[in-house]
Amino acid sequence: MSATRRQWLGAAAGAVAATGAGLALAPAFLRAEEPRVLRFAWWGGAGRHEATLKALSLFERRYGVRVKAEYMGFNGYLERLTTQIAGGSEPDVMQINWAWLAMFSKRGNGFFDLRQQARLLDLSQLDAEDLAYGDVSGKLNALPVSFSARVMLWNEAAFQRAGLALPTTWDELFATGPAFRKALGEDAYPLDGELYDMMLLAQAWVQQRHGTPYVDPHEPRVAMSEAAALDWVRTYRRLIQEHVATPLPLRASLGGAEKPTEQQPDWVNGRWAGNYTWDSVIGLRSSTLDKQQRLTLGEFPTLPGALDSGMFGRPTVMYAVSRHAATRGHAEEATRLVNFLLTDLEASSLLGRTRGLPSARGPFEQLRHGPGVPPLELAAHEQIREQRQAGRLRRPAPLFEHARLHKFMREVFETVAYRKTTDEAAARRLVTEGQALLQRIK
Repeated sequence: MSATRRQWLGAAAGAVAATGAGLALAPAFLRAEEPRVLRFAWWGGAGRHEATLKALSLFERRYGVRVKAEYMGFNGYLERLTTQIAGGSEPDVMQINWAWLAMFSKRGNGFFDLRQQARLLDLSQLDAEDLAYGDVSGKLNALPVSFSARVMLWNEAAFQRAGLALPTTWDELFATGPAFRKALGEDAYPLDGELYDMMLLAQAWVQQRHGTPYVDPHEPRVAMSEAAALDWVRTYRRLIQEHVATPLPLRASLGGAEKPTEQQPDWVNGRWAGNYTWDSVIGLRSSTLDKQQRLTLGEFPTLPGALDSGMFGRPTVMYAVSRHAATRGHAEEATRLVNFLLTDLEASSLLGRTRGLPSARGPFEQLRHGPGVPPLELAAHEQIREQRQAGRLRRPAPLFEHARLHKFMREVFETVAYRKTTDEAAARRLVTEGQALLQRIK
């Protein structure tokens, strides 16, 4: 082989080697140039979807991270997320209910510990009590977007037509049933609510009377005695029998037992005059009332000497990061997205109240001093805040809203609503079967 040919082949081999080295380096180089992709899942309605997409677009422009939005209505969301988590394919950032921490992260290992990226979080904007809701076994599994609790909403105009003052005590509340029926007719009720609404209202009476909710907040056990459980059932039945609240069979006959209050014609025209509901849905409840109705916030009925208000409250929704975020290389970006959605003022101006009044101080103050928060929602927020600060709105047991326990409680109270059991038998089931179920799902 001539020297010239050997030189040419050597140069060619060197070029190939150089090209091979360049190709080996190319993927890393390209990855640095390509936008990183996060998956973010949430549920909600059209307003929440639209606002969230705008906020995500702002995040993408600011940080150069592309966010794949995975959103839907609430129905089916938990089932889909359960399947994804079981298969390790869950989104990087997820909107969750607080109760789901007890389902997916019993020991604190089901979600990413956000404290590992604490430098990217402005935790000073959240109260210690709010942070505690997301703490599982010393690991910060989730952060609350907002806090919601049950309040009494009354249609002042309807009560005026009935010639009644708004009830402020339990005795006055129970007295409104017969008075409404006498003044406005058999199909007029002072209070509407789905089955779970009335279960919670009856539980509030029991907490005030006996000092305990159904499930112990600290241990996976039924905290009610059988006598307290019997009072729970009897209080629920009394709400229905004394014409205070709309009966379950009636609601079922009007388009479904779970049909929202604001979609009920009798609510729209004021024949159903009250609602025990989350403060976060006040806007929905008021949105369909005709012009003759006037919605106002009521006092929470409390028995004399009660140390616990029995008011039920917890985070409206929370943000959690996948436990696989670190192995995917997404822990930093996912945490930054959570902090952005919770605390960034530009994001807050886009998100508004689509997930309730924010728990983070900066966004809350921005909204409160802006033009967009109705006085009724601020009044409810203040009522809840006062109860929390006084220590009278205690943290419920996470297992209380566990899907399996929730289904069991509803089944028991449905048998009461349809008169398929005695009060005593229902109370025994709540204690004995409830205890056995808690031991299985703890």
